[in-house]
Amino acid sequence: MESQKVGFIGGGNMTSAIVCGVAKANTFPADHIYVFDIHQEKRENLHQKAGVLAVDSALDLVRTCDIIFLAVKPQSFPEMLSEIRSAVNETKTLVSIAAGISSESITDALACSCPVIRAMPNTPLLMGKGATAVCRTGNVTDIAYQLVLNLFSSCGIVSQIVESQMDAVISVNGSSPAYIYLFAKAVIESAEKQGIEPGISLPLFCQTLEGSAKMLLDSGNTPDELIQKVSSKGGTTVAALDVLKKSQFEKVIDEAMKACTERAIELGK
Repeated sequence: MESQKVGFIGGGNMTSAIVCGVAKANTFPADHIYVFDIHQEKRENLHQKAGVLAVDSALDLVRTCDIIFLAVKPQSFPEMLSEIRSAVNETKTLVSIAAGISSESITDALACSCPVIRAMPNTPLLMGKGATAVCRTGNVTDIAYQLVLNLFSSCGIVSQIVESQMDAVISVNGSSPAYIYLFAKAVIESAEKQGIEPGISLPLFCQTLEGSAKMLLDSGNTPDELIQKVSSKGGTTVAALDVLKKSQFEKVIDEAMKACTERAIELGK
């Protein structure tokens, strides 16, 4: 697999998370990874941080690489696909990490039945704690697919899903770090109003997040069961939960996740 060459079109936050995460894990040779971005400083920055190779055009990258990550914004896909169309053929495997862009729309735009993998990673890849959902289409080779799985799993977990779930899964792992950061911000700001400095509340809350996640994964209990284990009748936790329930916390989360999915669908049109 290391004879394969991997390229990234787009040098933004997600490319940086993937490339730097893989570099930290040292699971794939950096000199077999190529990056192109329209902004020279972005590709040079990735070269300096991760040792990957910068190229001068998307077309050159596609001609050079076997597996190409399409890591531009959904709105930029038509222009980008038009630019690389002449270099794409059925030996090139494309990996789209864009919200809402179907594999069929990619192959139609390229007028080529090239193999396409869709993936929805998240930025904690950079810390080796990523969570990536991956969908394989029918003509993707085992070698290409396994390489993509290896790249993502080297810096987090990977779940394989069907393409019909790709829009909805964004709300589960792709966008959800932002929900968690907003939750953390609210907790830390409330703690500060009560006299607890961020330098104390932030580590306490982050460790609580990590420990709670571990409990969810490893305890064998459901979320409802774990809530009950923390909640004593008439206690402090119940008082807090009562406020969240009156504010329809679960409904708000449901509406936010649906809005995320609906926006992904809109971006794909």
